Amino acid sequence: MICLDGCSLTAPLLVRIARGEGVTLDEGALALVAENRAVVDRIVTEGRTVYGINTGFGQFATIVIPPDQLQLLQLNLIRSHSAGVGDPLPKDQTRALMAARINCLLKAHSGIRPEPIQLLADCLNQDVLPVVPCQGSVGASGDLAPLAHMALLLVGEGLAWSCDEPIPGSQALAEAGLSPVTLQAKEGLALINGTQLITALGNLALEKFDRLANLADEIAGLSLEALRGTRTAFDPRIHAARPHPGQILVADHMRRLLGPSSAISDSHRDCHRVQDAYSLRCIPQVHGVTRDALHFAGAILERELNSATDNPMIFTGTQESRSGGNFHGQYPAFACDVLAIAAADLASISERRQERLVNPAYSDLPAFLTQNGGLESGFMMAHVTSAALVSEMKGLAHPACVDSIPTSAGKEDHVSMGPIAARKLLRAVDALEQVLAIEARMALEGLRIIGLAPAVGLQPLMNRLSEACAPWVDRAMFEEIHATLQALRAHEEALP
Repeated sequence: MICLDGCSLTAPLLVRIARGEGVTLDEGALALVAENRAVVDRIVTEGRTVYGINTGFGQFATIVIPPDQLQLLQLNLIRSHSAGVGDPLPKDQTRALMAARINCLLKAHSGIRPEPIQLLADCLNQDVLPVVPCQGSVGASGDLAPLAHMALLLVGEGLAWSCDEPIPGSQALAEAGLSPVTLQAKEGLALINGTQLITALGNLALEKFDRLANLADEIAGLSLEALRGTRTAFDPRIHAARPHPGQILVADHMRRLLGPSSAISDSHRDCHRVQDAYSLRCIPQVHGVTRDALHFAGAILERELNSATDNPMIFTGTQESRSGGNFHGQYPAFACDVLAIAAADLASISERRQERLVNPAYSDLPAFLTQNGGLESGFMMAHVTSAALVSEMKGLAHPACVDSIPTSAGKEDHVSMGPIAARKLLRAVDALEQVLAIEARMALEGLRIIGLAPAVGLQPLMNRLSEACAPWVDRAMFEEIHATLQALRAHEEALP
């Protein structure tokens, strides 16, 4: 069980929850939530007019709601804002969304009671998951529509999953022995006002991308050996003279993987080539800026996981409610767009190495890595698949966060479109994994053709790939790519 306290959730922990681990709620955080809720109760008791507590929302903020209609106000908010469309989020993404919102509420600035938070945690732990459409949020006044679909379950409405089939939320709660809550003042708004869809999906993509970036160096090392490249470009003095952290990190990683020499490098020590192509020589520079992008965007996404993103925010110490804009999704949206650009570029340089592996004009290897050209096509279409994926990724790299369509009668006049950024980032990272798998399989075949051992640091990966993939003769390529993908994932899991 992973303890949520509003302060210490990370991308790897979120992935574990998404994959099925349960959560507990920190008792100290829940005590602060209860204290924070007392401020809202005091505002209602004293009859003060405060936005989001006893007023309408958005354009209707000037309309004061009488005390006997505050529960209906919150319920109407959830119902009316459940306006999502499109495919439902996969269950792992839904679990991540729920966990991210719980963690936000535990920051104790939302004015919600502990009871709805506990029910959300109980649903998560018992895998009672709401059906949440993936489209409908512009990522500005929070991810209102997706979170409203999530909140519908808590009041016994909407839809929930049961054995991959949607059933009424009330039925799902009853079958799990759970009871719906009656939302009190501010609680509907507290459940839906935040960036948790962007942040949850962004962190899921981040965790996978971070692993792929490390793997990309190893795969590039295999390609460099298969193409008989030189280690000269990884000299630490070169990178110290241009001290970008990611570049230095990747150059160091490549030196550790490649070592001073190998049987392959010894075989072409006195060859006529002086410099390699950029896709080999500039691995530290191109892979390195990806690492810097991961560091930059990862810091944003992790901070956002542990931020209060409500409006208005309730401050216990001064017994005040203050309106602001923490719900605006530009921070996580920007981070997701940066990562989509980085993923496209990492896939692009991988595809260029693949071209060199299959094109005899660029290497000593046979065309398309087959010894029976004509009768066999070898890796001809595998490279075409990579080219198609990289082209699609270039479209996904177009930033969503630079677009804005004003909504809510002009009140929300600048929006982040962050959910679009997060969804396309997930697609980009999945595509990157496929591109890297194709490069890894090509490099393996190139090394087999050479018949010499690569650097010691690359042999664990090569051995894993060799176990999964027999020497090439034309067969169903999609099965070969899948087997390579599984081998890469197993290699990642075995790494310390």
